[in-house]
Amino acid sequence: MTRVKTTSPVPASGVPSPEALAAEHGASLARLAYRLTGNRADAEDLVQETYVRALRALERFTPGSVDAWLRRIATNLFLDSARRRAKLRFDPLAEDAEERLAATGDGPERSFEFAHLNADVAAALLELAPDFRVAVVLCDLEGFSYEEIAETLGLKLGTVRSRIHRGRTQLRASLAHRDPRPPARARTLLAGR
Repeated sequence: MTRVKTTSPVPASGVPSPEALAAEHGASLARLAYRLTGNRADAEDLVQETYVRALRALERFTPGSVDAWLRRIATNLFLDSARRRAKLRFDPLAEDAEERLAATGDGPERSFEFAHLNADVAAALLELAPDFRVAVVLCDLEGFSYEEIAETLGLKLGTVRSRIHRGRTQLRASLAHRDPRPPARARTLLAGR
């Protein structure tokens, strides 16, 4: 996989320095993390944890695509975190909790909107299950091929295709209210006149 070529010198050992990792891959890794998590604080935490894990495993890195290696670490960390959160149980909030907890104005996340993404699309993306979101983000927003996604996530090609298809289907359903055309049934009735 040759998505990003390293421009900084790589030592003879083939192991990039921590500085080279951050300089070469910081922007793309931050963009991926933000698209996965949906907010700046979680994205920054994910990037930081990715670098910590990468630095711990740097001596075991086999020469290849550093970008793919970092993205795999980041997506695995995100999926692990999402699975842990799904297991957590919360007590229901009081009936007036929504009014008491409502934010007044935009938070810092809004100032760091998804790059080139409409707010509705970003919200719909965050509604996807983490496994579907990762596949859709890597394919449709990051430009990875199905094969690259399968390699990055350690999945079979059919699983990647299925997750992308199901994720896109859920996105279409979530964004149906934005379609300027009348609903399918109304289109059928109009065509029959």
